[in-house]
Amino acid sequence: MKSGRGLARRDCALSLALMSLLVAGGWGQQSAGNRAAEQQNGTPASLPAAQPVSQAAASASGAATNSEKPDDPSKDSPGKSTIVTLGPGDLIEVNVYNVPELASKVRVSNSGDVYLPLIDYVHVEGLTQEEAQTLIEKRLADGGFVRNPHVTIFVDEFTSQGVTIIGEVGKAGVYPNIGEHKLYEVVSQAGGFSQNASRKIAILRRNQPDPIRVTLPRNLADDLSSNVEIMPGDTITVPRAPVIYVVGDVGRPSGLLVDNGTLTVLQALALAGGTNKTAKLGASRIIRKGPDGGVTETKVEIKKMLEAKIPDMPLEADDILFVPVSGRRVFAARTFEATMTMATAMALYTVHP
Repeated sequence: MKSGRGLARRDCALSLALMSLLVAGGWGQQSAGNRAAEQQNGTPASLPAAQPVSQAAASASGAATNSEKPDDPSKDSPGKSTIVTLGPGDLIEVNVYNVPELASKVRVSNSGDVYLPLIDYVHVEGLTQEEAQTLIEKRLADGGFVRNPHVTIFVDEFTSQGVTIIGEVGKAGVYPNIGEHKLYEVVSQAGGFSQNASRKIAILRRNQPDPIRVTLPRNLADDLSSNVEIMPGDTITVPRAPVIYVVGDVGRPSGLLVDNGTLTVLQALALAGGTNKTAKLGASRIIRKGPDGGVTETKVEIKKMLEAKIPDMPLEADDILFVPVSGRRVFAARTFEATMTMATAMALYTVHP
């Protein structure tokens, strides 16, 4: 029995020794391969870092996808191109190297052409500066005027790339728009909105018959979705906000701007400081101008509105709410003022005999 156990132990030891030799040989081959890679590349070879199973699977699938569909930079941004091109109204300087006689300073016509010496009219609308330079060089070379011409174009005024802003802003006019710009930036360049500006503006874009309508929030920082992109050649119109006038025997006769929403009779009176004690509420009326230019008057019973006997009435843009003065109340008020003045005088007289 002992000899059998001894043989079994000896066989086990031999198996372990063989396995060690095999592992050592494989490791030696791998080490030799790594050393060869180090000598060839000049950098130490290292084993890849361990990754989680999910990450490794994602990397493998991503690698397979990338191998099937290579990256296409042109598809990264499907939006419009921001390349600046020449257009009608632009003022450009054209110079030909070593030929100062051909230097010209011309403005692009409404048809998109410029007139240059020797080569007559050249259509440059829609071309970049580089494309226009190449076209002029070709015309000079094909006509035999200049051998191997080198043309440079400098743009003095990018009128076609400008943005026009008119209406209720600080400084209306044409502002250059080279590159990407937003609505708020252009308005800021124009000095911001005036106090009479409406929150409903229109943007007229080239080659689009219908304008783009944008309604701005009261606080521009609250909603940036209205900060739309502005394109070269756009015309931004900022109209005046609708005004409702409250006049007559009220606390503060004034014009009330209504940029968003509507205004009723009682709301307008509240904003105007309310009615005075001498107001004739039953004779109040709304003066409104119709689309044909005619003027109509509508009686408004403010007293019944205050008592909730009739509904409040909405007002329209350019309406005039007129609250007249009651003559009888004015006479009574003046009598009361005279009586109080006499009482005060008598009291003063009593205090100071």
